[in-house]
Amino acid sequence: MKYHLYSHNDLDGVGCGIVAKCAFGTGVEIRYLSVSGLNAQVERYLERAGNKGFKDAFLFITDLSVHEQNEKAIEELVRGGGRVRLIDHHKSALSLNRYEWASVKVEEEDGRLASATSLFYDYLVRNGLLAPTQALDEFVELVRLYDTWEWDRLGKLEAKRLNDLFYMISIDEFEEKMVERLGSGSGFTFDEFEEKILDMEDEKIERYVRRKRRETVQLFLNGEYAGVVHAENYHSELGNELGKEYPHLDYIAILNMGGRRMSLRTIHDDVDVSEVAGRYGGGGHAKAAGCSMTEDAYRQFVAGTFPLEPIRPDAFRNIYNLKESPSGCVYESREGELLYLFPLEKEWRVEINGAVREEAFGTFAQAERYVKRHHGAWLAKDDAFVKHLMEFRREAAAPSPVERVL
Repeated sequence: MKYHLYSHNDLDGVGCGIVAKCAFGTGVEIRYLSVSGLNAQVERYLERAGNKGFKDAFLFITDLSVHEQNEKAIEELVRGGGRVRLIDHHKSALSLNRYEWASVKVEEEDGRLASATSLFYDYLVRNGLLAPTQALDEFVELVRLYDTWEWDRLGKLEAKRLNDLFYMISIDEFEEKMVERLGSGSGFTFDEFEEKILDMEDEKIERYVRRKRRETVQLFLNGEYAGVVHAENYHSELGNELGKEYPHLDYIAILNMGGRRMSLRTIHDDVDVSEVAGRYGGGGHAKAAGCSMTEDAYRQFVAGTFPLEPIRPDAFRNIYNLKESPSGCVYESREGELLYLFPLEKEWRVEINGAVREEAFGTFAQAERYVKRHHGAWLAKDDAFVKHLMEFRREAAAPSPVERVL
């Protein structure tokens, strides 16, 4: 039997290739492809299969999904005796489960989020094509933890470092290293040299994220607030860090103009970026998705944000103007507004240029989210806070915030 594997060219996709090498050795031909490159490759395979029969061939497609035309062609090939198995974990590919040759699962049987590598490994083991080992188990779990971003929640730094290593060397070198290491029989570890260069990479990523944080703009689009930034590298790390830095944003859009791609990331459970990507012909997971830079995407995310100024950071060296202070705190906006957030009867209220809004917020975080989303505001420095107190609080004739509300 001659095996063929077409897989994605990221860590999860290459992880599938590595376990395939462990299972089939030189008996598998592997091609790592971009999302846009898969269908043309499948079409060529199907054409050759139709001409030559490919009776002893088995095609695996992992971490990618085919378009409708190839769906029908694969179904015809399978009905004629051809062997194809598509294994994916993207929500946008669930419709392929109507075919017997496709298996798309967002979650593992135990409820954990799935990766293509974990699903493919399970398939190979269950069908007697690969014997499980401790090293393989650990490697596959690291890939799954990174691809689902569970490593961040669980503090499994090794998963992130595996992805860092993947991008530091060529795919061929990474594949060769991992196949050799997984065949050793012992647990999966990094060697001393890899640990050193990964430490250097961590510092490089930190500097990169810090610079891109200063370039992020805020965009209101389709009822959602997005952070938009141009970047060619470290999309997952950047999306995660910017999401934490600006939690009032629904998602982060990372634009790679050279690759004509847009990556989408969110840290919120109630936001599904695969739906955002779907508006532009893309797809992916609820918290990580992507699409090509279509004309609409360019117009809205590139041209539409070009005139915008980057998000202003909160003041971080304050002594008096502090978030959640019992005496309240002051924010500023580019329109010159002073926004005063203050507690009142177990709620938080917002005063804008001396006028108190009727809307009350249950927590400080909700009030801050409002002023950052609707006013693009940032925590002011101490001098603005003191000026505000002098203008609005030290005038005996001026009513207090409580009096203005009551």
